[in-house]
Parts: sequence; structure tokens; C-alpha cells
Amino acid sequence: MRGLRILLIVVVVLGILFVAADRVAVYFAEDEAAKKIKSSQNLSEKPDVSIKGFPFLTQVADSKLDEVHVNLDGVSASAGGRSIRVTKLDASLHDVKINSSFSSATADHATGSAHISYEDLSKAADAGVKVSYGGRDKDGKSQVKVSAGVPVPVLGRTVERSVLSTVTMVNGNTIRLHADSVPGQEIPGLEGLIRKKIDFDRRIDGLPRGIKLDKITTNEQGVDISVTGSHVELAG
Repeated sequence: MRGLRILLIVVVVLGILFVAADRVAVYFAEDEAAKKIKSSQNLSEKPDVSIKGFPFLTQVADSKLDEVHVNLDGVSASAGGRSIRVTKLDASLHDVKINSSFSSATADHATGSAHISYEDLSKAADAGVKVSYGGRDKDGKSQVKVSAGVPVPVLGRTVERSVLSTVTMVNGNTIRLHADSVPGQEIPGLEGLIRKKIDFDRRIDGLPRGIKLDKITTNEQGVDISVTGSHVELAG
């Protein structure tokens, strides 16, 4: 009985040591991954990285992690050649394969969300165009308010117009704003001039490789975008 008791104590101690070593290894791995992501995405601060699953050490030995959760803030991107910030990029990456040198990893698939402020949407628009919150239409579609001054040669002056535009996502990388109706149709050619200014598509570039934009909704602070991805690079 004494021998069995000693054996049980040894097993328990070894188990505790293994769990402790496993958690320490996770901490250092998360910190190192955060540093690499910060560098690869040119972030001002390290992102939050959380490696899921237990034990971690056996996952590393297999060079594959079950799930990694990453929260990035302030990712630099471009929209139509104009620089914008994507905030609150929150992604869950699954079946993450680590390369042989442990310098980078690729997720088989990913899901998450991102946020773009109205200030940055306005930066992506043409000069003099302001994008703000517009609520939803009667069918529940996301809308934004787009305001702009449009020079009208036939009137010899600039016409100020604000319209409610529907926001949609196109081709997994492009935000589209389109006004359902434009006031001033009684003036020949005015609608076309206004639409040329306020209707626009902007392709979003610069996000982590493999990430695609999915559905988009509006709120008072900006637009929220659900993201998906395959073969997403965690760091490089």
C-alpha cells in the first residue's frame, strides 16, 4: 500500500509539473506569436493571442494547433488606394499548421469580425464626401448617410446633397455604397453628377493573407464586417 501511495504521489506531482510546463510553454508561444503578428502587420501594439486546446506541448510536437484566437486593433489597410484603419479585427483560426522552423503558421480556416469607422470610410470616398450613420431601411437593410457638395455646371453653383445609401459587400473584398434614390431628379443630369460623387466601390487591401470580407452591417460607430478565410497566414 505504501508503494502504491508513493506511486500515486509521483504521478500527481509529475502531472502537476507537466501542466505547469505546458502552461508556461503556451504563454511564451502566445507572446512570440503576438510579436510576429505585430511585425508582419505593422501594428503599434502587440495583438492578443490565445492558443486553445490542451495539452499544448503535444500539439507542438505534431506541428499543428487546434485553435488560435487573435485580436488585432489598428490594422493598416487601403481602400481604393487610400490608407484606412481596420479596428477590432477578431479572428478564430482553426487547424493551424506550424512550419518546420516555427517562424510562421497557416490556418486551414478562420472566422471572425472587423470594424471600420465612418471616419475611415469617409477617407476611402472621394474628396468632400462624408459618410455617417444612416440606420436601416424598412426592410432592415444596412444604410449609411452620404453627404457631398456636387458642382452643377448648368446651375453655375455647387449643390449640397445628403442621401441614404445601402452598404453591401462584393467579391469578398469590396465595400459598395449605392443610393436607392437621389433628390433633384427634376434637374437634367443632376442625378448622374451626384451618383458619380456618392456611389462608389472600394476594394479593401492589406488585411492578413487569406482573410475575406463577408457580410456587412452598420451601427452608430461605423460598419461591422464578418470575415472568413482559408489558408490564413498567422505570421510571416
